[in-house]
Amino acid sequence: MNFFKLIKIDNTCQARLGTVHTPHGEVPTPFFMPVGTTGTVKTLNFEDLRQMNSPIVLSNTYHLFLRPGLKIIEAAGGLHGFMGWERAILTDSGGYQVFSLTKLRKLTDEGVKFKSHIDGSSQFFTPEEVVRIQQVLGSDMFMPLDVCAPYPCGRREAEKSVEWTTAWARRSRDYFDSHQSQSRKKQRLFGIIQGATYQDLRERSAREILDIGFDGYAIGGVSVGETVKEMFEALGHVMPVLPENKPRYFMGIGLPDQIVQAVGEGIDMFDTCIPTRYGRHASAFTNRGKIILRNSEFAEDFGPIDADCDCFVCKNYTRSYLRHLAGLKEITGLRLISYHNVYFYVNLMRRIREAIEADRYAEFRQEFLRKYKSELAEL
Repeated sequence: MNFFKLIKIDNTCQARLGTVHTPHGEVPTPFFMPVGTTGTVKTLNFEDLRQMNSPIVLSNTYHLFLRPGLKIIEAAGGLHGFMGWERAILTDSGGYQVFSLTKLRKLTDEGVKFKSHIDGSSQFFTPEEVVRIQQVLGSDMFMPLDVCAPYPCGRREAEKSVEWTTAWARRSRDYFDSHQSQSRKKQRLFGIIQGATYQDLRERSAREILDIGFDGYAIGGVSVGETVKEMFEALGHVMPVLPENKPRYFMGIGLPDQIVQAVGEGIDMFDTCIPTRYGRHASAFTNRGKIILRNSEFAEDFGPIDADCDCFVCKNYTRSYLRHLAGLKEITGLRLISYHNVYFYVNLMRRIREAIEADRYAEFRQEFLRKYKSELAEL
């Protein structure tokens, strides 16, 4: 069975409907991955994710390698067994975390030396080691070590990030192909495209990564401080190059309106920690935009977070009560808001797939962005 099956492209735009096949179940595309960086989606448990019918979560190699470590996870039978999650998992390589969290890091052609943000211990990631770690984790899909250029960055720095990303991608592919045990043969390795905000570098990176050949392709180095306009320009540079028969992943994106826009450009996969991060700060997503429940305007608002949402939080709790809990910094309130936010994202992807199935995605996008009061409607 093929890893990715493209079912259809919407007649009104480039939105795609498909299926990713994994040993831990089929995942309909487009899909959103709740972020369980350290093996948990913050404030939620996996029964919550099952109830909202999330078919996949994302975890992070860097964090899991440092804590609890490979020995413990391997003894548990891999990440699925350790977490108690029987559905699909994608793991990021941890490359972004190495560059964003650690100090005293040093890049060489061989890999990246860095000090742990936890205890300062010296570590060294090579492309081969990052693949090996993820093979031990047993994730269904995983990413190679790449170099995420900062924003803003000069052209030479962006060029070097492309050079290293390509060289490390080739080494990752070679190691992956030569170190597949019988139990690992159904794992899938993605390639990551870099290039910062430079069109020619984005196009060059895409061609080089495609020449190596991967099971799916990701647009990396976005949502690192650039404007939304620049983010979508980077996407536009890459999309014409990507093959139709492989899944496309827009890494770290994003807000609901950004996801709705990107689906219309042909993106299949998304992840972001925004739903739970915002939830822990009492910000909730609705079909009419984000609201901040700590605001005084909700003190006597006895309606649900979102009248159009059917999650158990919206069915049972009011904005007023959630504001009260958030004001007390009561963990129950932050959990309930986070639950609603993740449900909102998962349910948004279901609505997106239904619109594509009906060949009305362009209409759905326009209507969603109008209600959401998004500037992206003008892109």
